[in-house]
Amino acid sequence: MSLTITDDCINCDVCEPECPNEAIFQGELIYEIEADRCTECVGHYDEKQCVVVCPVACIFTNLDNAESEEQLQEKYKKLTAPS
Repeated sequence: MSLTITDDCINCDVCEPECPNEAIFQGELIYEIEADRCTECVGHYDEKQCVVVCPVACIFTNLDNAESEEQLQEKYKKLTAPS
């Protein structure tokens, strides 16, 4: 599953540089996560880096975008494959 950022986001800019897939971006009002790029850090780290650094705990699993560990691993492989 990809992650999502709730309206509790304070736009602190901490999460964006932590994302190894560049899935986090500044939205119109708050930071957002591009589901097609989010692997929940699978393939990069053991923990979800944006969740670890978020000072207001506003990043959660997006239950509307269910993905298995295997699907996240495949997404990671596609995102990191040489062009």
